[in-house]
Amino acid sequence: MTSHLPRIRHRGRRPGYVKLWSGKTPHFPRELLARDVIRITFYLPHDHPDIATGVSHAVETYLNAVGRGLRTINHTFTNDDEGAALTEERWSYIRYLLRPERPFRFIEELSEHGVYRMEKRGFATLLLFDGGHLRRNGYELYYRARIPWRTPSPGSVSLLAATLPTEYLEVHGASRVRELALEMASRLRFASGHVGPALRLYWPLRSTDTALRAELLRYPGIDLRPAWLGEPQMGTRVDGVHWLNFLGQPVLGQLGGAAALGVRLHAPETTVHELGEDRVVIALGERPEAGDLTAGNTLPAYRELARVLEPWLEPPRLSKHADPEEGASHSFMRFTRDEAMRWWRRFLD
Repeated sequence: MTSHLPRIRHRGRRPGYVKLWSGKTPHFPRELLARDVIRITFYLPHDHPDIATGVSHAVETYLNAVGRGLRTINHTFTNDDEGAALTEERWSYIRYLLRPERPFRFIEELSEHGVYRMEKRGFATLLLFDGGHLRRNGYELYYRARIPWRTPSPGSVSLLAATLPTEYLEVHGASRVRELALEMASRLRFASGHVGPALRLYWPLRSTDTALRAELLRYPGIDLRPAWLGEPQMGTRVDGVHWLNFLGQPVLGQLGGAAALGVRLHAPETTVHELGEDRVVIALGERPEAGDLTAGNTLPAYRELARVLEPWLEPPRLSKHADPEEGASHSFMRFTRDEAMRWWRRFLD
């Protein structure tokens, strides 16, 4: 099988933000700083007790599909710990963390110290599965349950995201990836979600990585959204257009439902498949595509869906990051403002 997706492996030395006592910048060895992946993401506007069963099913589905071992998933981080190998004992502990039962329901029931600690870390539960230290093999699963306020902020969500190396698509085919995503989604109470090619950043790019940024902007089908780190406030907004697009309530209802949505989408490769009465998945072709602006491949089906979803798309977050070496920039991609807006509007202009 072939994926027709560009291979992006950016290697170098991590940015030297850390200083030694001597005032010098440490000399880091060359390592993988960014790579292409297939990303599966779901935004869940609910507290963990309300979604625990579906999240547990999705986690086990992913691990069963990719396997556990040195070549795939072999390591985990949980909440505030420093990480450990994924032993059977560790897996039992993670299953304990994923259970719906909690000694409290809302954060207001905790002591003042408990509230402060949870607010400071920014989540109720966090799990990260990966290949271990510097084994950046493209297999990851990340779950972060939102803080369970009695009256949550409108934009707060819990997040479940997983990645596969592009090689998984090449070996197993797009149908296997689609089946995995659909099974993961089957019991999730998502507002939205997606599957498609994405960039996995392990460290922010440098301002001097202009060639890499230019290459990435060439491919509109590659999602650079993970570099923006805005997921905690996604709410019921939609984070762009992808190969597979999952829609739940309220956006699906505001669009008129699956039948009305299907009438508005005319691209021959687009299909709308109902997942029960209140959820759909919109597939833009049989397999993911990166497109190529230099070859005139602007992904017309993606552009058509983007125009339909435009009122519900999350607005671009243009908060600036600044550091003494790199200066101000928009997102960890080190975009200029013009680059950031051009990428966000790539399917709308």
